[in-house]
Amino acid sequence: MNGINRRDFLKVGAATAGAVAASGLGFDLARANTIKQNLKIAGSQELHSICPYCAVGCSLVAYTRRNADGSTRLLQIEGDPSSPVNEGRLCPKGATAMQLAVSRRRIEKPLYRAPGSNSWVEKDWNFMLDKIAQNFKASRDRTFVAQDVAGNTVNRTEGIAFAGGAAFSSEEGYFATKVMRTLGLVHLEQQARV
Repeated sequence: MNGINRRDFLKVGAATAGAVAASGLGFDLARANTIKQNLKIAGSQELHSICPYCAVGCSLVAYTRRNADGSTRLLQIEGDPSSPVNEGRLCPKGATAMQLAVSRRRIEKPLYRAPGSNSWVEKDWNFMLDKIAQNFKASRDRTFVAQDVAGNTVNRTEGIAFAGGAAFSSEEGYFATKVMRTLGLVHLEQQARV
């Protein structure tokens, strides 16, 4: 490089850059402009929702399309750029909302494993709700405390805890707390604080 000065180097560099730009790097630019990109969300319905994971309230945009058989297919979930809360960004948990909805491993029906059994059995919702109510009542009856050691009336159960979901609205959280307190629960928590 002894025979090339700075000015000659810049001339050769500019000429090379011009030749590369003129050639289009091997791409036919005119043809590339005529090809329309077919997005997988083209023609889909846009629905707005809230992320279910925490109490921040990040907004989501879900894109769906109606199938020929009348069912609805979820195509994509992403952050809502018009939201003042998250401005289109999502945390790692929120970014997995699509997987939460369409995972092959997602359980879609109630499963019950009897005490001592090593296998899960599919049951209907009526059976499951009755079983939950029976277990709830049995735990409440077994652990109910009418009076504390000082003789004060407390009417509480210490064998059951309740954790509210962060996707609860304020009204749902208030209602759930009132119901649980009415049943005597003292161990109440909220997912956003866990």
